[in-house]
Amino acid sequence: MKTIFVLFDSLVRNALECYGGSSVATPQFKRFAQRAVTFDNHYVGSLPCMPARRDLHTGRLNFLHRSWGALEPFDQSFSELLRTQGTYTHLISDHYHYWEDGGATYHNRYSSWEFIRGQEWDKWKAMVQPPLERFKQMYHPMQQPEGPNDGRLQCMVNREYMKNEADYCCPRTFKAGFDFLDANRDADNWLLHLECFDPHEPFSAPARFRERYPTGYTGPILDWPRYKRHEETALEVQELRANYAALLSMCDEYFGRLLDYMDRHDMWKDTTVILSTDHGFLLAEHDWWGKNRMPFFNEIAHIPLVIAHPAFAAQAGQRRQALTQTTDPGAFARARLAAARSGYLRHVWGGHQYHRRALHLFPLPAGHDASGFV
Repeated sequence: MKTIFVLFDSLVRNALECYGGSSVATPQFKRFAQRAVTFDNHYVGSLPCMPARRDLHTGRLNFLHRSWGALEPFDQSFSELLRTQGTYTHLISDHYHYWEDGGATYHNRYSSWEFIRGQEWDKWKAMVQPPLERFKQMYHPMQQPEGPNDGRLQCMVNREYMKNEADYCCPRTFKAGFDFLDANRDADNWLLHLECFDPHEPFSAPARFRERYPTGYTGPILDWPRYKRHEETALEVQELRANYAALLSMCDEYFGRLLDYMDRHDMWKDTTVILSTDHGFLLAEHDWWGKNRMPFFNEIAHIPLVIAHPAFAAQAGQRRQALTQTTDPGAFARARLAAARSGYLRHVWGGHQYHRRALHLFPLPAGHDASGFV
C-alpha cells in the first residue's frame, strides 16, 4: 500500500467548497472530494498543534492527561509502527513546532524526514540589527512584537527572504513532496506525510492570490490576528479574512498540483490519499479571533476529512455521516498492523460501528493476525 497523508494546519471547514463554502475559491479540494469519500462529522480531539498531532500519532486523546508536549517514550506512533513492520514512512513539513522544544520527538518516529524552514517564528534567518522602524511602518499595530524576544519579530525577518512565490513555504513543501514521489512512486509500501503549516497565520500569500480578494484596505500589512476578542473595524475584518482566503487559495492550487501528479502517473489505482487538518480558526465569528482562548465553537472543532482509497473507488463522491475524530486517521494507518486492539480504532468507512471493516481501509500485511482486532 502507498499512502499520501496531506495535513494543512488551520484548514477551516466552512471555507471549503466541498463543505458548502462559497466565499473562497477552492476548486481543487472540491475536485478531490469528487473522487473520494467526504466525512461530514469529523471533529477535533486535543488542541492546538502538538496535542492534535499526538492524537493523530497514537490514536489516543492527549488532552485527558496533559497539554502541549512531545511524544512520550511509551507512545506508539503510527509512523513508527508502520516503519517497524516494513512500511517506509517519510515526513515533509514546514510545521516548525515538530523541531522545537516542547514539540520534538515526533519526526524521529519516521524512516526519514525533511524540514522546510521559515514559517512563522521559526528561527530561520539571522538579522542582528533588524530594521525596527521600517517594520513598525510596514506592519499593523496588532502584529507588532511586544518585545525583543517576541517571535513576531523573527517572523518579520523571515518574510524579508520570501520575495517570490517559490520562496514561500507551501510551494517549497510541495516541491519536496514531488521530489519524494519522483524517486519513490514506483516502490511499494510507503507512507508520505506531507504537512503544510499554511493556512495557519500569518496569512501571507503571493500577490496573485491576494489580488483575487480586494477589500479597499490601504493600511499597513494586516494578516496576523492575535487570539483575542474582536475589536477591529469592518474593513480590518475584511482585510484579515481576505488574507486568509488568499492563503487558502494557494494551498488549494498546490494541492491540485498533487492531484495532477496522481493523474499523470496513474497513482490512484494503488495509492490512498488522506486530507485533513488539526483544527479550524475563528475569523471574528462569535466576536473572537483565533483559537484556544474561547469556547471550541464549530468553526474550530468541526474539521474536514476526505479520503480516497483504491479499494473504494466506486464510492467516489459519497459522504459519510459517522462520527470521526482526530484520533482516527492515524488509527486507520495502525489498522495495517492490527494495532488498534487497544480499542481506539472505530470503523467509519461504511458508516458502521464495527472494527472489522476497517481492515479493508488499510489491509494488513501478510502474516499479521487480525484476531482481537475484529
